[in-house]
Amino acid sequence: MQANGAKKIGVISLGCDKNRVDTEKMLAVIAERHQIVSDPASADVIIINTCAFLNSARKEAIEEVIAAAEYKKTGNKKIIVTGCLPQKFIGEIYSELKEADGFTGISDYWRINEVIDRVCAGERVNAVGKPGGECGYKRVLTTSGYAYLKVADGCSNFWKIRGRYRSVPCEELVKEAAALGDINELVLVAQDAAKYGQDLVPETSLPALIRRLSALENVRGIRLLYCYPENITEELIHELRDNPKMIRYIDIPFQHADDGILKLMNRKGSGAEYLALIEKLRREVPGIAVRSTFMTGFPGETEEAFGRLTDFLRAARPDSAGFFAYSREKDTAADNLPGHLPARVKNARLKKLYSVQKKISRETCKSRVGKTYSVFAEGFDENAIVYYGRAYFQAPEVDGKVYFFSAEPVEYGKFYRVKITKSDDYDLYGVRE
Repeated sequence: MQANGAKKIGVISLGCDKNRVDTEKMLAVIAERHQIVSDPASADVIIINTCAFLNSARKEAIEEVIAAAEYKKTGNKKIIVTGCLPQKFIGEIYSELKEADGFTGISDYWRINEVIDRVCAGERVNAVGKPGGECGYKRVLTTSGYAYLKVADGCSNFWKIRGRYRSVPCEELVKEAAALGDINELVLVAQDAAKYGQDLVPETSLPALIRRLSALENVRGIRLLYCYPENITEELIHELRDNPKMIRYIDIPFQHADDGILKLMNRKGSGAEYLALIEKLRREVPGIAVRSTFMTGFPGETEEAFGRLTDFLRAARPDSAGFFAYSREKDTAADNLPGHLPARVKNARLKKLYSVQKKISRETCKSRVGKTYSVFAEGFDENAIVYYGRAYFQAPEVDGKVYFFSAEPVEYGKFYRVKITKSDDYDLYGVRE
């Protein structure tokens, strides 16, 4: 380790884009005293920021810790586990996950340098506190050309990890966004971004925040992710339609479309209302792309209920969608419900949903052939010898890409007009005009 007290710190970020924001804020704190390195093998301290939403996420986090422990064989390295996994399971993992030297929760990132000092001094540290508050506004960006802005944390329904829903005050968000530098795409995220501001005093709204962010010269575009349908207001729809900085894209996690299952999930609205909302969005905001997320295998999901979900997909025709199977969680209302389904049934239904959406996506992509779009260039595919990027209907990391040929060099981070010449199930292919 470095003699002056500064350490080489390697950070691995797991989970969602909200976790990524937490990681970037933690990196800013670390950078005040230490050197950040990209290769864990060269690090004195390896930090793993974890997700614990599903069993699969918890398994991935533990596997990362065990894999990182292999580096300890080559030197006196330390491992710190941060985020959701220790926040929820510190009582279990502190004694069981002996590979880790320190633990912090989802609101303890500001303490990371203290924890680094303590583990490097030979102490095993449990610094998991209660959820609440953000770790300042400074960040070390890990994305290029776009950045996520976490407008709220927590959830008012399932809140055992991150606590109750808490909106970040508008002034703090504007300050954070202004400090990001030139951003082509500011992606607003929260458990439910559309609910933003309802818990603040005085109460405000997501459209009001959007207008403040739109006034920033360094922000060229704004994208919305994770807006629950019951909180999508007329004002928000008009903002999507009329604000020139708004990207015509919205992610609405419907979760299901059967009214009985939605009620069991404690979700407001019905399948018919959700379909009407999509139709209204497409009518009011021409060209808008709608993405969603759906769960199958929830306790009590009959064949008929699952059929209503697949029927909804075919009628709604989301531009893109993600699917996951229900994962049983202790201390939740759903855990005590009757009618839990075997894994084979859940997996078969999950496969069916992907099949239905694949056909929708293939047809949607085909409908874009012959059209020209503004594409944000992100990189070069060495195998296909073409550039790639995203059009407005493609969010970072979750949607397809546009691959395009250009006779002239392309500068990453800039927009180019690309005419689409062919498509496949999820991606588009074209030529720069």
